[in-house]
Amino acid sequence: MESIREIFRIGRGPSSSHTMGPAFAAARFRAMIPEGAAVRVTLYGSLAATGRGHMTDRAIIDSFAPRTPEIAWKEGETLPFHPNGMLFEAFPGEAGKAGVETPVKSWTVYSVGGGALAEGPESADAPGLYPAHTLSSILSECASRGIEFWEYVEEIEGPEIWDYLQTAWEAMLASVERGLGKSGLLPGGLGVQRKASLFYRKALFEKDAASRTSFLAAYAHAVAEENAASGVIVTAPTCGSAGVLPAVLKYLRDTVQCDGRVFLQALATAGLIGNVIKHNASISGAEVGCQGEIGSACSMAAAAATHIMGGRIRQIEYAAEIGLEHFLGLTCDPVGGLVQIPCIERNTFGATRALSVADYALLSDGEHRVSFDEVVEVMKETGHDIPSLYRETSKGGLATRRGTGGGTAGGAEGR
Repeated sequence: MESIREIFRIGRGPSSSHTMGPAFAAARFRAMIPEGAAVRVTLYGSLAATGRGHMTDRAIIDSFAPRTPEIAWKEGETLPFHPNGMLFEAFPGEAGKAGVETPVKSWTVYSVGGGALAEGPESADAPGLYPAHTLSSILSECASRGIEFWEYVEEIEGPEIWDYLQTAWEAMLASVERGLGKSGLLPGGLGVQRKASLFYRKALFEKDAASRTSFLAAYAHAVAEENAASGVIVTAPTCGSAGVLPAVLKYLRDTVQCDGRVFLQALATAGLIGNVIKHNASISGAEVGCQGEIGSACSMAAAAATHIMGGRIRQIEYAAEIGLEHFLGLTCDPVGGLVQIPCIERNTFGATRALSVADYALLSDGEHRVSFDEVVEVMKETGHDIPSLYRETSKGGLATRRGTGGGTAGGAEGR
């Protein structure tokens, strides 16, 4: 497994796999080629199907500025290894001659989720930082030595990980605050209104039981809306699910009296959970559906909350298991290829469920029949069994509906 830094990437939305990843890939390819070369970028599979809504082409073009690459869309063709495939080609002449000239450089790369890139199974399976790859093995080691998950992370990553997590934590809080301060329509043409500010004002006047849900909704919406508007957010583990963990952590920071270091420890714990999921299954909606995004985010947030609320490592593992288990089978079917409907609301319900999961796990002693690692295995199997039209192609499910039955068309009020 890689560093948990790969789970918490700071960048612009709306999609870690469809915006961040292609932008990173374009920047890398630009450094490989002669300055005057013409460039063609071919997008395959899910990148081609929903790339316009996710602004994939815009991210690539911006990375090559001032030159303008040719973008080719092959929606019906998927490359081996992963649905988010890209072929970068550089030609010595004009882009219009690309069909008859041999490229001076070509590079096939995949955006595998969370902004990460892989050139194929060999690069994806390269030796990582962490010697253990399952939570069961990590749990056994921590239990035998009497250490917490965050202490294990510190041993592997080194003390410098705390500076990185502090930066990520501050960026998360900043995205919440920015989102709470904005109103109006989100870009993209669906007519989706920002709601975080309204939710927050309502929460201030509610009693404890109702206010918990309202504050979580406000915070999760704030980040998800910032992401949808291409604002700066922190992947946790993806852009589309970036509102879940910050919402839970901010709510607990505002309601629980404890040392600020506890929240960095919670981030380390959450990062470890996300790392295990990413290594053994996937966090890519194009590969396994939204269970890999919102499901993973809920699992991470539930583990983080359980740590903050005084849970032991077996209770934290239980919380992570429950958080993922009850999102098994969740499809990724964004309307219009935009990270808005149903993605924004899912962030809220991922956050509210994460805190409920933490409450439940703390009622127990952490003993349970189905392990976290088994649920990760099932999530991967389920994701591969889900038809491709439900895996970020916008060809099925909610993506085929436009909000015309029972609510305002376009979702301006209903969503």
